[in-house]
Amino acid sequence: MSLRKIKVPKKVLIVTYYWPPAGGPGVQRWLKFVKYLPQFDVEPIVYIPENPNYPLVDESLKSEIPKGVTVLKRPINEPYGLAKMFSRKSSKTISKGIIPEEKQQTFIEKFMLFVRGNFFIPDARVGWVKPSVKFLSKYIESETIETLITTGPPHSLHLIGLQLKHTQNIKWLADFRDPWTTIGYHKSLKLTKSSAKQHKFLEKQVLNSADQIIVTSHVTKLEFEELTIKPIEVITNGYDDEAVVDFKMDEKFTLAHIGSLLSKRNPENLWEVLAELINENTGFSRDFQLNLVGAVSENVKDSLKKFGLSDYVNEIGYVSHKESVVFQKKSQLLLLVEIDSEDTQCIIPGKLFEYMVSNRPIIALGPKGSDVEKIIKETNTGHYFYYNDYASLKNTILQYYDAYKNKSLQSYPVGLQKYHRKALTQSLSKLL
Repeated sequence: MSLRKIKVPKKVLIVTYYWPPAGGPGVQRWLKFVKYLPQFDVEPIVYIPENPNYPLVDESLKSEIPKGVTVLKRPINEPYGLAKMFSRKSSKTISKGIIPEEKQQTFIEKFMLFVRGNFFIPDARVGWVKPSVKFLSKYIESETIETLITTGPPHSLHLIGLQLKHTQNIKWLADFRDPWTTIGYHKSLKLTKSSAKQHKFLEKQVLNSADQIIVTSHVTKLEFEELTIKPIEVITNGYDDEAVVDFKMDEKFTLAHIGSLLSKRNPENLWEVLAELINENTGFSRDFQLNLVGAVSENVKDSLKKFGLSDYVNEIGYVSHKESVVFQKKSQLLLLVEIDSEDTQCIIPGKLFEYMVSNRPIIALGPKGSDVEKIIKETNTGHYFYYNDYASLKNTILQYYDAYKNKSLQSYPVGLQKYHRKALTQSLSKLL
């Protein structure tokens, strides 16, 4: 009689900065992976800072941390306390990723960006690297950990993986939620030639030392393939099953943007189209409302005012993830905006996948050749426009308005299942 062999879950150490109660999209990816990994015989162990400086906080996400998961915490020293001595407002704004246009930056903001880019390489969390390596080296040995995952940004966390790879017998996976040196805001950091060279050097070291690279877009994969021969796997962000929420569809013809509208994320062609529709169509003028759910830069507010849209804007501000789901489901249309730049072709906002399962059509604007464009077309979840698509953008919004008036406005998605968090976690488990 043979004894059945008991399968022991594989231990995987995950190093991440963002973890509940952090708000925003950065926390969702690994919170959901940790939720589903045990179903694929993987025991996740999460390592996070004990006293982080999160720009956004969402206490409701604490309830989503899986019961029984091991979470290790160690103190982190961040320079934001020093930055607040110069300007509390500027420090808070920049930490949220809202960087003013060059010509609108104050001397303090220019100084803070210069310090951030040149004195903290690759980022302001670099001081956590040395103590983390010391702590985790002992933990890896005592717990016989064979696999390590680091996720960035902040990309300084990859330096933890880089040092542990050199001293420990581990398999290391480096997960890039965003690119490193080609991310849009990198150009705003006022880097010296020496600092820019150091960023490039560290990026290449990480890409060529990790056993496996994970990226969230095919554009980033093509970019990294120019820098390394290490295997690169695309695992996008995705959607999860949300608890049933009570909501009532908006009575107005609402167009909702959920998330931050940065200075350069300012689609003036859309504002012009909306202003024209309001002036030409009495019914549209009566029914239309623009809901902005999240932080909005002054540039965007000024543009909306310039096009006479201020009276049609409902600026709601930051809400919890659960509240954002309600806005996604009850809005007539959902707006997705990315900066019109080659650098942002690789950016796939996490909210896209939640938009896709909300049953509401998506109006998206961004650069040509982006991964977002391909996903929206592939899943039939809305329309994607370039920044010069004026006539087609206007015509599409008018068609959606007619459907709204006929009470037939909805989306008809196809092939969404592969973007479910569980399916994506299965892809990750195969790499482990």
